[in-house]
This record gives sequence, structure tokens and C-alpha cells, in this order.
Amino acid sequence: MNDQRSKPGVTARFQWQIRVYFEDTDTGGVVFYVNYLKFFERARTELLRACGADQSAVAQNDGVLFVVRSTAVNYLSPARLDDLLIVDATITRLGRASVDFEQSVRRGDTVLAQGSVRVGCVDRDSFRPTELPASIRQALEAWRHAE
Repeated sequence: MNDQRSKPGVTARFQWQIRVYFEDTDTGGVVFYVNYLKFFERARTELLRACGADQSAVAQNDGVLFVVRSTAVNYLSPARLDDLLIVDATITRLGRASVDFEQSVRRGDTVLAQGSVRVGCVDRDSFRPTELPASIRQALEAWRHAE
């Protein structure tokens, strides 16, 4: 279950399905809080991949990297060992050198965590902010507004 788009004219929502493994949990079988950020990361990476942007190729060919600039997460209910989760990612702002995402983790209809993430684009060598490559910007815009 991935690349799910919302109604035309509305920003698309990407969905990525994951299973909770033992390594994701604490001794009580509950997902450790920092792992939600890993789940968010995986969904954003797969969204980029669905847009034709493999991060390794972008680094090599365009000389840019994507780095997390800021995050905020609200934890609402625990995920547990063996749960099947859906991680959503929606682009809420596409800036000159950054992309803002709203993300959530759900089990069925129950939202377990929700948050926002700002990802910046930096030069691979200097780590200074740089513009998103035109091809990436175009791909994200096209995906964001596709029917």
C-alpha cells in the first residue's frame, strides 16, 4: 500500500506499510519512541523514490543531500510487536531549499503518532544549504498535485 493520492486538487498523501519487529520495541514489546522518526524517514525516502529520486543517485549526480532540519512528534497511542502500520507523508510546503512534511503512523484507523518534519537540501561537500535540484522540485510538484 503505497503511493496513495488524495482527491484531485488536494495535496497527495503517500502511504507506506511497515511491520513492527522485535528490534523496534522495548522490553515490553512497545515501539520505542525514537523509532517513529525512523518510520517517518522510511516513508519520506519511499515517496522520493516513487517520484524517481533515489537519494544515492541525487547525491552522486546532483551533489546534494537531504538532511532533517527540524521535527515535532505527538505520541498518541502505542504500537506493539507485530503490528502492521501505515506511515503517511504529505508535502505541506515546497521551499527553495527545503520541504515540509506532515506525517502520521496508524494502525488501522487509529492514529498512533503524528508530526511534522522539515528536510533541507545541502551541498554534499560543504553541508551548506543549496537549492533543490530542478528535476527533484518538478517531480515533487507533479506528484503533489497529480490526480
